Amino acid sequence: MKNLELKLPPVVLVVFAAIGMWLVSRSVLNSHVDFPGMVWWSIGVAAVGFCIGIAGVLEFTRVGTTADPRVPDQSSHLVVSGVYRYSRNPMYLGLLLVLCGWCLFLGSSISVLLLPAFILYMNRFQIVPEERFMQEKFAGSYRQYKSQVRRWI
Repeated sequence: MKNLELKLPPVVLVVFAAIGMWLVSRSVLNSHVDFPGMVWWSIGVAAVGFCIGIAGVLEFTRVGTTADPRVPDQSSHLVVSGVYRYSRNPMYLGLLLVLCGWCLFLGSSISVLLLPAFILYMNRFQIVPEERFMQEKFAGSYRQYKSQVRRWI
């Protein structure tokens, strides 16, 4: 299982998840849910997710460290400012919210089941390996940050 760690770029995983959600929404009968303003809610949730994710990328850029999650060893700084005061993984949180918006747009109650799968994959194959590296590189600073800020929200 270690072979899957840090291999798949999270944006690619989001594309796979979005396609899977679309396929499920089209193949499972009687799973469609509709409510007033559904499209606007979906756009709003996805837009919030996009903004949170971009805020994370911009904070990495501001401090001059890599935003590529596949190479945590290239991290030069422990980023604890900006949106990172509220979430240790705002980029992943943003991607999750974009998927939530997509799920709302599809209106498929079954597609929701792919959201926990996304979270489980990200935790196991992306976040845990990143946290191992951060612990090794930033030791006490990271341990303190980790005790103060939650992983997702």
